[in-house]
Amino acid sequence: MSFLNGDKRNFFNAVREMSRQPIELCYQCQKCASGCIATEYADYYPNEILRMVQFGQKDRVLNSSSIWICSSCETCGARCPNGINIAEVMDALKEIAIRENKVKEKNIHLFHSVFLNSARAHGRVHEGTMMAIYKFKSGDLMSDMDIGWEMFRKGKLPILPHRIKAKGQLRKIFDKTTAHS
Repeated sequence: MSFLNGDKRNFFNAVREMSRQPIELCYQCQKCASGCIATEYADYYPNEILRMVQFGQKDRVLNSSSIWICSSCETCGARCPNGINIAEVMDALKEIAIRENKVKEKNIHLFHSVFLNSARAHGRVHEGTMMAIYKFKSGDLMSDMDIGWEMFRKGKLPILPHRIKAKGQLRKIFDKTTAHS
C-alpha cells in the first residue's frame, strides 16, 4: 500500500490495527456482499467499505450508513476467501467514528449504548427500562407503543429487572473491555 499518502496510510493502518484484520488482502471478489443481509439498506457493500479503507477514504467511510447498519452476523467473514472478518473491521470503523464524533446513524448508536448500559446495570438487559430510555432519548416515544403494550400484556416485558449474583465479575468484564476501546 505504498501508494497511500501519510493521512490515508494512517487511516488504513489504524483500521487494520484496531480490527486486527488483513484488509490489504481484499481483492474485491464480492463474496461478502453476496451474503450480506444488510445490503438492501446500506449505502455501500462490505467490499466497497474495505476498498475505501484500502484507499484511505476516511471521510467517505465514516460518513456512510453501512458501518452502522452492519449487524455483525459474520456471514461476510465466513464467505471471505482471505479470512477477513469484516464485522471486526466495521466495529473498528464505528469506534473511530464515535471518537471523531462522526456518527451518521445516531439512533443505532444510541440503541447500542442504551443496551450496553442496561446490561452493565442489571447484569442482563431489562427490555422495559432499556426501551423506555431509548424511546425518551431518541424522541420517538409513541411509534410502536401498541407492540410494547401487547408484549407487556403477554408477560414478555417484566416490570422489574432480574439481577445477576456475580455483579463484581460483570464489572470486571466491562472495565476490561472499556479499557481496550
